[in-house]
Formats: sequence, structure tokens, C-alpha cells
Amino acid sequence: MRLSPRATTVQAPEIICSRCSGVCNNKVKELGIRIPRPVGQGPSRFLPEEEILQVGTEDSNMHSMFADAFSDMGRLDNITLVMVFHPQYLESFLKTQHYLLQMDGPLPASYQHYIGIMAAARHQCSYLVNQHVNDFIQSGGDQKWLNGLENAPLKLRNLGELNKLLAHRPWLITKEHIEQLLKTGEHSWSLAELIHAVVLLAHYHSLASFTFGCGISPEVHSDGGHTFRPPSVGNYCICDITNGNHRGDESRHTAGSLSSDSSFEVEVLMEKMKLLQECRDEEEASQEEMATRFEREKTESMLTFAIEDEDPPPGREVSKHFEDTSYGYKDFSRRGMHVPTFRVQDFSWEDHGYSLVNRLYPDVGQLLDEKFHIAYNLTYNTMAMHNDVDTSTLRRAIWNYVHCMFGIR
Repeated sequence: MRLSPRATTVQAPEIICSRCSGVCNNKVKELGIRIPRPVGQGPSRFLPEEEILQVGTEDSNMHSMFADAFSDMGRLDNITLVMVFHPQYLESFLKTQHYLLQMDGPLPASYQHYIGIMAAARHQCSYLVNQHVNDFIQSGGDQKWLNGLENAPLKLRNLGELNKLLAHRPWLITKEHIEQLLKTGEHSWSLAELIHAVVLLAHYHSLASFTFGCGISPEVHSDGGHTFRPPSVGNYCICDITNGNHRGDESRHTAGSLSSDSSFEVEVLMEKMKLLQECRDEEEASQEEMATRFEREKTESMLTFAIEDEDPPPGREVSKHFEDTSYGYKDFSRRGMHVPTFRVQDFSWEDHGYSLVNRLYPDVGQLLDEKFHIAYNLTYNTMAMHNDVDTSTLRRAIWNYVHCMFGIR
């Protein structure tokens, strides 16, 4: 029976896996070729593999989403397999990423992936850098560009300053930075191209944070995702046994102790949330009061983060894709420093950003707006072992704190 293209796409991962296994078992070993093994235990270093949805056990809706992602990217990456914990957000994320990378836009595919490399490299996210290096090559990009940013076209190199500020200190961006890129000339950007580039930069800056925050492991075929060491003995690697790192009971006892501490912290946090709800003013604070609170938070954060550890220098394979490697995030509210802050009343996504993006890059504004709303309202009304919890206070606090870190109030 002949399969339809759609059925073939849906079954492709299973077919590829089955046939590759057959080749490995029947041919490769006969030739004495070493077979790589995955380094990590599943898609995330922070989540037990058994808790992550296994391909082949998903429902029909998720199966369709997986098939579309595989058709788009030629793979089901570990980001997708971890983000599946939040199906509504994953659907919006994949839809947005598909539009940014697969649909016709102001920028060619090679530029899109190179901008992805630049953005991920700024945060030293080798996982995303390696992913986009492969996609850049697949899209027909000039591989000389991969030898370092200085080998890329001047038009892309000129984007480096905006990439740097947007990644680490967005409160320092001024209209002059935009005007410089839009200046008439051979290597200038059109407004539509620049909107596309900025959306890509922001997308991959935030995705780098997700990658680090969820402990995403590289896939077995990627750099750093495999090893040729002998398999483990009794669930432990030989080197672990000789180093004494196989004490399961001790680890379980430690995990139990940490779990008990975490439970206590959740109880305390819930009590604080309850008090805040009860003490909330009937009327919204005035602009003056909001400004006073913001300044107070700045002062408190200065005391909390007075001592900073220097970040380790980025590896050569990542750092070659951006300039000024020592530049990174610094608290914008340092004592004695006066820096501009963004007030959402002056310029907001809802009133200004949405219409601007949609006008210059149609439909992207709608896709981003949908993604923002899902992230803002996403809750399962649970905290640890507690159900039916109103999490709005905590979610708003996290949302506002992240804004505060980047000079937005």
C-alpha cells in the first residue's frame, strides 16, 4: 500500500530510527567501528528522563505537532521535547519559529541562521550555535562566514553592536543605534529587514536563556552530545565506581533532605503570597508611588548584588561569532550611576510595538502577541504538592522582576 506524504512525514522518525538501528547492529559492528553513546540521560540535565514524554506515546494532537516540527526542521530537538510540558506554549512557539525561519520574509535563509548564530553566541549558548551552524550550511550559506564574524558581510557585522546591547544592556539602546543601521548606503538595512533581524535576535537571546534554565542537553549526533567511553556497569560508569560516585542510598537521602527543605520554602512563599493578596491596596498606586517603589528596589538590589563573580571567558568556537567578548550584563542600577529606564507608559508593546511589527513584517506581531499572552497567563494553579493555588501574585512578581533587571518599569 502506498503511503500518503502526510503519513510518511508522521512515521518518518520511527522509520529512520528503526533502519539506523538495523544498520548499526548488522553492519557497523562487523567493521569494528566504535558506536557513540549519548552523554546525558535524556533531553534535560534537570529532569528525569522517565518524566519526559517519549516519542511514540503522545496523543494525536501532540503527534501532529511533532510531525510538523520534524517536517520543518528535519529533527525533533531536545528543546521541543522539554517544552512539551507546556503544549499550549509549544504550539505557539513552533508556529512563531516556523514563520520566522520557513516563510518568505525580508531576509534570506542564510542571513536568518547567521543572525541566530550571532544571538546565541552572545550568550555563549553552544547548543544553539551548533544548531544554527548546521542550518546555515544546509541553507547554502557561505562557510567562510563561519570562520569568524570578521569574515561575514559588513552588513551583518554592523549588527554586532545592536546584538551586544540587546543581549546584555538593552537600556543603553538609543535611536542613534537604529539610525546608523538605516543610513543610506551599500551595506545599510531596510526598515523591514531590521525588524526581522531584531525579532530574530530577541527570539534567540530568550531561547538561549530557556536552554540554560532547563538544562537542555545536546542531541547524541551533536558536538558534546556523545562519547565513545565503554558502557556503564550496573548503571554506573567504571570511572564513577572507582571515584566512589555510585552511592545511591546516600544520594537518595540527600535528595530527600533537599525535597523537605523545598517543601518548607514553598509553604513560606505561599503564606507571603496570601498576605500580599490581603494587604493589596484597593486603588492602584500613583505614578509617583510607582517611581518611589522602583527606586527602592534598585537600592535593595545594589546591596544584594554588590559582589559579582566574573563570568569565564567564552570558548573560541563560540566567541569567534561576536566582538567585544568581555562585554556582558552589568546591573544597571549601580550606586552613583544614572542610566535611562524604559517606562511602559511611554512605549509599550500593546500600544506601539505590536502595530509597528505587524506593519513592517506582517503577521509576526500577532504571533508574538499570542506567545506573550500565553506566557503571561500560563498556570496550572499548582505549587509543588499544592493544588488550586492562585499563582497570579508570584507570576506577576517574576514578570516584573525580569523587567526590572533590564531597566523596564
